[in-house]
Amino acid sequence: MKVLVSGGAGFIGSALIRKLLCDTKSHVVNLDKAGTSASLAEAEDCRRYRFERLDICDAQAVADVFALYRPNAVVHLAAETHVDRSIDSPADFIQANVVGSYTLLEAALNYWWRLDKRRQSQFRFHQVSTDEVYGGLGRTGHFTEDSPYRPNSPYSATKACSDHLVRAWHGTYGLPVTISYSPNNFGPFQFPDKLVPLTIVKALEGHAIPLYGTGENVRDWVHVEDHVRAILAVLRHGKVGESYNISGAGGMTNLAVVRAICALLDELLPQSPHRPHERLISFVRDRPGHDQRYALDGSKMNRELGWKPQFSFVAGLADTVRWYLENETWWRPLLGSRYGGERLGLARWNREAANLRGVEPSAGRPVDARPTRALV
Repeated sequence: MKVLVSGGAGFIGSALIRKLLCDTKSHVVNLDKAGTSASLAEAEDCRRYRFERLDICDAQAVADVFALYRPNAVVHLAAETHVDRSIDSPADFIQANVVGSYTLLEAALNYWWRLDKRRQSQFRFHQVSTDEVYGGLGRTGHFTEDSPYRPNSPYSATKACSDHLVRAWHGTYGLPVTISYSPNNFGPFQFPDKLVPLTIVKALEGHAIPLYGTGENVRDWVHVEDHVRAILAVLRHGKVGESYNISGAGGMTNLAVVRAICALLDELLPQSPHRPHERLISFVRDRPGHDQRYALDGSKMNRELGWKPQFSFVAGLADTVRWYLENETWWRPLLGSRYGGERLGLARWNREAANLRGVEPSAGRPVDARPTRALV
């Protein structure tokens, strides 16, 4: 099998590529505009791996890649993914997630049309989506694959649009597609602007660990290794035109997740001057449009494809914390070059507040931010 992975230098994409190269005989082509990634250092010398640095919005470049490598499958992961960044810069998300998906679908369709019948029947286009397209849940219940889309952030809205395009290219043109939805991911090599690695890094530095609102928003969690196993299960055995929810280890509040990380750091770093790390938790103004709860019903994945998570949240989190402690040389340069640990998602609110008051926008905390309070 030849698998084309868009966004393969990212967190989930790089985990998928490592899995394909280590556990299968597949050839892998990685399309990513960000350049090579340290998370794929071991893949560079593999004869079955190729990297193409390009933007999936570049139609000619994408078409050339299909013609050159002639893949059997596409796993579409390329996307802008951070909700807070989408609040600050929605145009970037529309370009990458909507225009980029359209461009990739068109290239895949034109390539698929030219295949012989046998190869057409074997080809798959797999779309990796998110539970956030369903919107927020109440205190009980789970989203099923038939739940309506109700996205509440620019990020989830652009992912929903991408999903709809994938369905349309199947329904209208016959392109053989599948879609999967996952909850929050965690594990090694995750960029430190996401909750788990950000909490670890902030705690190690002795800096305040920010929690939105009261920290009671509930999320399900899946280890990235379990997620890529699920993607491969859908790619190999999923039915064309079907969608699949990938459920995790169960719902937890953001506060419970951060407390669990702090407890692990207390145990693993008995000499740390920042113990107990829980005292670093600080509540900050909530994210605009913050969904209260997500939960996926993963029974279809288990029943039809035989997949269920192998990592418990406790074991997976412990392994993840240890990995960040042992791999500072991976994440430390990212803090200096691409992200400084600052609060995201309030830039537009700052500008609007400043415009109303006739003053310059704040370069730091939001203009109308209330003081944070530490958890003791």
